[in-house]
Amino acid sequence: MRRLSAPLVRASTYTRWVHLVLGGVVFVPYLMATSVLISLILASGAAGAGDSPASSLLIGLAPALLLVGATAWLPGVRTAQTHLVRALVTRAPAVQQGAESTTARTRLRTALWLVVHVSVGFAASLATMIGLTQAAVLAATAVAPDPAQLIQGSFIVFGDAPPGIAQRVAAPLLGAGLVAVLVYAAAALGALMARLAPVLLGPSAAERLAAAQQRAETLAERNRLARELHDSIGHALSAISLQAGTAARVIDTDPAFARSALESVSDQARIATAELDHVLGLLREERSTTAPQRDLSHLEQLIEATRALGADVDADIAGDTGAVPGIVSRETYRICQEGLTNVLRHAGPVPVTLRLRVGDEALEVEIANPVPEASSAGWGSGGGGRGLRGMRERLGLLGGTLSAGAEDGRWRLCAAIRWKDPH
Repeated sequence: MRRLSAPLVRASTYTRWVHLVLGGVVFVPYLMATSVLISLILASGAAGAGDSPASSLLIGLAPALLLVGATAWLPGVRTAQTHLVRALVTRAPAVQQGAESTTARTRLRTALWLVVHVSVGFAASLATMIGLTQAAVLAATAVAPDPAQLIQGSFIVFGDAPPGIAQRVAAPLLGAGLVAVLVYAAAALGALMARLAPVLLGPSAAERLAAAQQRAETLAERNRLARELHDSIGHALSAISLQAGTAARVIDTDPAFARSALESVSDQARIATAELDHVLGLLREERSTTAPQRDLSHLEQLIEATRALGADVDADIAGDTGAVPGIVSRETYRICQEGLTNVLRHAGPVPVTLRLRVGDEALEVEIANPVPEASSAGWGSGGGGRGLRGMRERLGLLGGTLSAGAEDGRWRLCAAIRWKDPH
């Protein structure tokens, strides 16, 4: 019983009914225009041929539907129909708002949807108008002073004789039944339109593929920006944290060193601001020519800054770093930056060895440091995991390799990038 009465109380039944009526309302101007034009043509062709409005309406149905279908080629029609369907018929994921398609197949599907909508909607509108009018007449029969004309003008099921008491009592019940029939019919037609909407208004296979490609590109761009933030801002904030902590500890015993540490904090803050401005420019799709693009030419500055934080960096750079391709040089700098930052973050100011070997077709970089006793069990986990994952992503895009792990009490980070095909 609950399932049987569900269409009567379900909100979607009435929103879909409104959608059907709107289709009928939209169809009326098309039908009237074609009917008037056809009646004029028939009237000019033969006397009396265009005297029947009903015949003109029937003949005008086909061209009116063709005109409705042709509106699918107007810009914005498919988008408007999608909004209307999602508001009144169904919010199925398949009926989603996308870019206005210009393919012929999509326009044909939109045209078919419009034709189905207005034709079914026109029939539903006529049934609604006639059915509700008859239901109102039947309901009024019970209290009308002269119900004979009302009830005979509505239905002839009571015969030609004046209605009796039983017929007057039955008339409102019949009207209520008629309204129920209309509601169930509207629910059935609405459910049909809800099933057709994803098929005719939903994205095609090509559009779904394009949407998936766009989402993949968006996610890739977001990951790239996340790596930029982690590598640049993360390094600067780690340096600031270490320098500020050191200055706080020695500010009374060694004011000169504390002053130097605070100056370094100021320098790192400026670098972080510049890097952040660069990333924000990327988010706003601004391409600033002055945006910082640090590469291996800045490696010595990075090493000196790390030494200033208290780490004993033993650097060994062999080969011409200026001959390294730009993108490889930038990504290698980021790997060195992330590796040194991880050392400072997890091990503190410990001795670090940095080896960089640059060849004609490839380069290798290794960063190693002793693993502190207290953190040897969990080294490389926690916050450093995101950095290692970002480095692997960078190297993966360039076809490089990365290995990282503890060995004989030392943590080693090794990366290799080849920019020329060995064959």
